[in-house]
Amino acid sequence: MEAESWANFSETSDSEGCLDDLNDEENFYASGDIPKLQFRKDVSKARWIDDLEMAEVVERKGGMWTSTGIVRRGKIYCSIEETLFLAEIGALYLLDEDNTPFPLKYIYNKVQEKKNGFSWESFEAYKHLKALGYVVGRHGIPWTMKTDSSAQDSTDVNERVNGESRENFIITEMFHGMDINEVRPLFDVYPPNSKFKKSSPGTPCFILCLTSMQNMNPFSQALLL
Repeated sequence: MEAESWANFSETSDSEGCLDDLNDEENFYASGDIPKLQFRKDVSKARWIDDLEMAEVVERKGGMWTSTGIVRRGKIYCSIEETLFLAEIGALYLLDEDNTPFPLKYIYNKVQEKKNGFSWESFEAYKHLKALGYVVGRHGIPWTMKTDSSAQDSTDVNERVNGESRENFIITEMFHGMDINEVRPLFDVYPPNSKFKKSSPGTPCFILCLTSMQNMNPFSQALLL
């Protein structure tokens, strides 16, 4: 459901043309430090769109946009975790749809509501991965949308999707006997790489799965600790 709502922004071709001026920038998250609220010289601006529960970037600064946000119709949109993370580290100034300052506490409340299966634990996992320098995207959400791919490109995509499906099946089967309520892929995680391209991200180095620990027996919980 969530993947469909993200993917249906556009059926037109997108590219990284809007990011050409950022491709040579250094990797923004290579320090490995846990993000803290701080003030920066170059701060991007984004407008929060409540219906989408995403932020549309209206002013880009810095090099993080080569590996942050999805591209639709030539615009960059940030998920709730991306928006909150960038705002926390002082890299993003958030506005509402009337271009007035948007309270960050509103985003915190949305995370705590656990809408669309996204929780505070999910955000903490995202934040930790970004602090380690990884490139992180929502699982099943394309970085860009393309409709003019060649037949070979289509074959490659199908093979990649089928490969991911097999991996997800194996992951699910591993936990099936542990009485876990739900195991679902959450993030595609790519290795730290300043040359990362949204148009050709390659294969994730791993897929982070979120588990629900409700109604688990003590032995199963201990296995996950």
